[in-house]
Amino acid sequence: MTLKTEDVRNIAHLARLHIDEADIEQYVTDLSSILDLVDEMNRVDSSGVTPLANPLDATQRLRDDEVTETDQRDKFQRIAPDVEQGFYRVPKVIE
Repeated sequence: MTLKTEDVRNIAHLARLHIDEADIEQYVTDLSSILDLVDEMNRVDSSGVTPLANPLDATQRLRDDEVTETDQRDKFQRIAPDVEQGFYRVPKVIE
């Protein structure tokens, strides 16, 4: 796909980017090359390829999900300025 200079100006306007007039031709060339590469990649038959979350054959080591601390909610709520039915009450912050 080949872009025109007006296409690049329109893209820059929509993205709220300032591009110098002297640089527009280089952007036309670069963006057209990128779009050609994307078009070429879309033509590749990938119907038998399994999607990957990660290109590396690695797994993340996870620790067991175990409780390591005791429930201290009552202790902390005793020193809180304002508590109601087990919840901390805070002043309204919406204006």
